[in-house]
Order: sequence, then C-alpha cells, then structure tokens
Amino acid sequence: MLYRGMDRAQLDAAYNNGAAVPERDAIIAGWRARSATARREHGEHLDLAYGDSPRERIDLILAANPKAPTLAFIHGGYWQMNDKEDYAFFAESTAPLGINLAVIEYTLAPAARMDRIVAEVSRAVGWLGEHLVDYGADPGRLYVSGHSAGGHLTAMTMTLRAVRGGLAISGLYDLEPIRLNYLNEKLGLDMAEAERNSPLLHLPPMAGELIVAYGTKELPELCRQSIDYAQVWAERGLAGHLLPIDGADHFTILEALASPDGVLMRTLLEMIAKA
Repeated sequence: MLYRGMDRAQLDAAYNNGAAVPERDAIIAGWRARSATARREHGEHLDLAYGDSPRERIDLILAANPKAPTLAFIHGGYWQMNDKEDYAFFAESTAPLGINLAVIEYTLAPAARMDRIVAEVSRAVGWLGEHLVDYGADPGRLYVSGHSAGGHLTAMTMTLRAVRGGLAISGLYDLEPIRLNYLNEKLGLDMAEAERNSPLLHLPPMAGELIVAYGTKELPELCRQSIDYAQVWAERGLAGHLLPIDGADHFTILEALASPDGVLMRTLLEMIAKA
C-alpha cells in the first residue's frame, strides 16, 4: 500500500476530480463564458504585473466605490492548469456587493516548481497590499480566497501581513499524497519540498480568520484534507472554522461564492463585518 491503505491506482483515483464530476467540462465552459462577459464589462485594470515573468499578472475588477474591501482569488487546477481569465465571473457577486475582485495568475508546473509558485502568489498578495491604494481601494481590508490548488495557496498566504482573512475552498493542505500520485508527473515534488509546502505541517503562531470550506459531494480524500486542516487550525487556537457546503461537488461549490446570496459569499461578508 502506498498511502492510507491505497495503492497507486486507488490514490490516483482519489484525487482525480475531473473523473469524479462528469459535468466538469460544461461547468468550466460556463465559467469561461461568464468571465468573458465580466471582463468586457470591467476591463479597465487587467493584466497588472506584480513580477517579471509572463504569468505574474492580476486582473483587478473594482466596485463602483473602490474604497472597499478586496477579495483576491487564486485559481485552482492542481498547480498545472487554468488561467485567471476564466475566474472573472466572481464579479457577479463582488460588484453588486461593493467588493473589489483581484484574480491572481501564477506560473504553472512544470515550468515552475512548488516553491516558486508559492513565492509568486505571496508576491502577488504583497503587491496588492502595497498597490491597492493606487486604485482607490483600502489596502487594510484585503481578503484571500482560492479553490483547490488555490485553496492550498490561500493557506500559504495566511502569515502575510497584508492578509486580513482567508477563505480556502476545496484545498490541499498535505502534499504527501500529491507527491505519490499522478499529479507529481508535472509537479516534480520531492519529499522535502512537499513537506515545506504543506500548510497542515506549518501552522502559524498567529493569523487572520480562515474559513476552510469543502463540498459534501467531493471525493473523500478532498473532504478529509479540509477536515484535518481545519481541526489542527482550531487546535492551535487560530480564528476560523470548517464549513461543509451541503450537496456541492468540487466544481459546483464555486457557485456559493459567485452568487451574492451564496453561503461562501455570506461567510465572506460576515468576516468583513467583524473586522
């Protein structure tokens, strides 16, 4: 057995979200179409550079009154797929609720190793903390969210001074099973790199509030990762809690953030109100 009683084939299947959700391609196509509309309607501040490499870019969609909280969103795709352009659809909820949206892009594996990906996202969040004021936004109210690999990267930013709070969605918090399954063919994780980039193994002494969310219809391993991380986070005495989203799978869960009355958006608003 390779990991938790699973052989390689079972471990591969345990993390294959696409195979688990046959509607995935249609769901992502819907995100892409909705995001294209959002970018047409809010295209004033796209492709803002936070670094020198081509994918170190941010799309910033300001609310009508930009002196508002900002949600920085980090996309998923197991650190090796997807682009920021397909996630502007969150403006469907942020814009009417008076929240700025910043969608972060980063270099993908295999062009970048995990250490570099984490460093780029940290640099992006730091850039927002320094430059939101240039766009009339309040840099003191920056919140970070991300999905899947982006949930992992959200957790990795929670120690940054600029981050007021976080919303990690369907994330990966222990990279050891990732190192041992098919995903590592592009990631190239070794044991040391997997360990130092596993949030589960590196709880901060202090951090802003972190909500760890997952869908109850996700693969069992994805559910376990969130449950385990939320537990150790709470045991450390850090602010935050676990949030199961009833009936959501690994992809439909994002509607809970994209809808103004979705449970994830309501949770974000509650977090902002407490600050």
